[in-house]
Amino acid sequence: MEEIKIFCPATIANVSCGFDVLGLALDSVGDEMIVRKTTEKGIRITKIIGQDLPLETEKNVSGVAGLALLAKSDYEGGFEIEIDKRIKPGSGIGSSAASSAGAVWAMNELLGKPFSNLELVQFAMQGEKLASDVAHADNVAPAIYGGFTLVRSYDPLDIISLPTPAELYATVIHPQIEVKTSDSRKILKTTISLEKGIQQWGNLGGLIAGLFQSDYDLIGRSLHDHIVEPIRSILIPAFDDIKANALKAGALGSGISGSGPSIFALSKGEENAKKVAQSMKETYQPIGIDFDIHISKINAQGVKIIDIKD
Repeated sequence: MEEIKIFCPATIANVSCGFDVLGLALDSVGDEMIVRKTTEKGIRITKIIGQDLPLETEKNVSGVAGLALLAKSDYEGGFEIEIDKRIKPGSGIGSSAASSAGAVWAMNELLGKPFSNLELVQFAMQGEKLASDVAHADNVAPAIYGGFTLVRSYDPLDIISLPTPAELYATVIHPQIEVKTSDSRKILKTTISLEKGIQQWGNLGGLIAGLFQSDYDLIGRSLHDHIVEPIRSILIPAFDDIKANALKAGALGSGISGSGPSIFALSKGEENAKKVAQSMKETYQPIGIDFDIHISKINAQGVKIIDIKD
């Protein structure tokens, strides 16, 4: 292989009760990238369409992640990257993660897969560090592994793949405002009460058990965030109304996607997910802020190959 074209999925991080440790990959929205080998050492970003982002390698998350991979590789050449950027930065559905994860996944494929998925996550985290000042893995891990992932530990890094119930669907509304991850982290408290911690740990354990058992009621009972959502939700217009109406429409649970402003809901079955989407639309239309809505099955594969050239 000399060139590969890939789909890099959008992701939902935190998933209510799993701040910085839990994430899932979407199937209906994501970026596309073309990565090709070059004889020249290093990484060049030759084209970005869809968004106004820097082409300079060390200012672009895909370039920084790719350089981290090259630093650990014995490959003597380099890579060129083209990005069709379909996930808007600051959307809360893993824009920087898609570019970071997609770049290193494609490079690894072109090199014959010398690196494990865990190593690819470590490289991609360097792109996340450029974007948000924090090398978090809860977006890049599901983008690379697919499905739901749990970051059990950051030091040493330990990623656990979790099962996805067959009928689980996500609905995401993205208000056309930007909330930067770096800004949204600054408003978070650095300490929590023991009471809130116990509630959160119980919900995280319950959600993981629900995924393993395909227990949709347990999943719904566990989708509660007692720590981050009460603070970050003030940055998102009509958050409480969106969440309440999604639950009335049949959602199992709802919360902030990543750092926002996107809001997600999980539902059992596509029809329920569509009803939730309609409730979100009807809630947001009177506000006067443009928005996108995505309905997606959970993407169990992660990054996908679209085309290969030898």
